[in-house]
Amino acid sequence: MDIIEKTRELGALIQQDERYLAFMAAKKNNEADDELNGLINQLGEIQNEYAAAMEKEELPESEKEKFDKRFRDVYAVVMQNENMIAYQQAKAEIDSMMQYVMQLLSMCVNGQDPATCEVPEQGCTGSCATCGGCG
Repeated sequence: MDIIEKTRELGALIQQDERYLAFMAAKKNNEADDELNGLINQLGEIQNEYAAAMEKEELPESEKEKFDKRFRDVYAVVMQNENMIAYQQAKAEIDSMMQYVMQLLSMCVNGQDPATCEVPEQGCTGSCATCGGCG
């Protein structure tokens, strides 16, 4: 069996994993949430309005702050939406799983024994960008 075939098998296993299934369900719920999608569209509109205003002239700091406040206010509502919360949690789980898989593959490529190598556990670094979630 070749590497590509095995990779496809791994892909099929990933698609059967509970984390993948939860992520896909959360994604589907987000897509079906009209209120959430309206809010996300509002964010895009605010960004477009800001870009158009900046093209016309240099905006005073007070106007920039108004755009920023509008954006942050809508963004806060988006992030409090129950479907978005579930999506973010599911995405963190699938991202964590994929990061683990990629680290394990990297270890194997670097010569470690595929049957025994282990990805070292990492404690909280304080950066949510590199985290699979608190738990």
